[in-house]
Amino acid sequence: MKIQEYKSLQKEHTFGVRTTARYFADIDREADVIPLLASLQEIHQPLLVMGDGSNILFTGDFPGTVIRLNTKGITITEQDEDSVSIRVSAGEVWDEVVAFCVEKGWGGIENLSLIPGRTGASPVQNIGAYGVELKEVLVELEAVKLSGGEKRIFSREDCRFGYRESIFLTILRGQYLILNVTLRLTKKTTLNLAYGSVQHELKQAGITSPSIADVREVVCRIRRKKLPDPKVAGNAGSFFRNPVIRSDQFNKLKSQYPDVVSYADPNGVKLSAAWLIEKCSWKGKRAGDAGVHPDQPLVLVNYGNATGDEILNLASMIRQSVIARFGILLEPEVNIL
Repeated sequence: MKIQEYKSLQKEHTFGVRTTARYFADIDREADVIPLLASLQEIHQPLLVMGDGSNILFTGDFPGTVIRLNTKGITITEQDEDSVSIRVSAGEVWDEVVAFCVEKGWGGIENLSLIPGRTGASPVQNIGAYGVELKEVLVELEAVKLSGGEKRIFSREDCRFGYRESIFLTILRGQYLILNVTLRLTKKTTLNLAYGSVQHELKQAGITSPSIADVREVVCRIRRKKLPDPKVAGNAGSFFRNPVIRSDQFNKLKSQYPDVVSYADPNGVKLSAAWLIEKCSWKGKRAGDAGVHPDQPLVLVNYGNATGDEILNLASMIRQSVIARFGILLEPEVNIL
């Protein structure tokens, strides 16, 4: 375990804004977690659990201790002819886990390819892409309470998953550090090809009977074309969630805007936040070094020296314009500190 003082976080999160943590703890062994938490409790410092910082925007320095879990390991816990369950350590890079499973022929998460971040962060936001969400494959997870150090097993139901949401973003926000997750994957080919862009890419490649490896490949291709590389332009991927509205609201909106982009949702109709933002003429706009990506309006970008407050101010202006035109409130998908 390594603890650094006044650690710059500029290269530790994908937005790349200049910010500092009072203390920064890198933990390589799960056994070191509880002793560290016990020592930090004595000095009553705020704690922040951070993986690769791919879904966070800092608007100032962090006055306490940032904890990053680097633990590794993928273990089979159960399997039969049809499925396999694996326990994955929180420090594993998520896309490397997806690649490992696809190589083994285990399906269920290939649509979640190239999502940045570490495995421990995946349940917090219930990561999802191209018709698949983590909740569909998660069996349980093990976490430790930041105050007290007690370990607890959370079942899928305990996690209270929603759209880009879990109990760790609501009533238990900031209270637990996830140590590992258990996923159940299938050994039989059951593909989710609901999204037109995935179907289009497969057709373009001349693939008529795709494998999970084919799906992973085209999803990676789509994501690379859609989303900017944080090493080139700092960003955290999609800044806003796609809003869900009632069917009657949608029908009224569609009568005014026949080209509105929407998706089916159990709670109503899900709208494309990118479409709403583009309709408000934000695509490609800049305010200093804070900007909206010219190809993907859902992505806010740090072009070099933008502060967190400048990016947040840009986000606020976008939200206000969408409210003014459509009466729809966009909620941030990014964790703002």
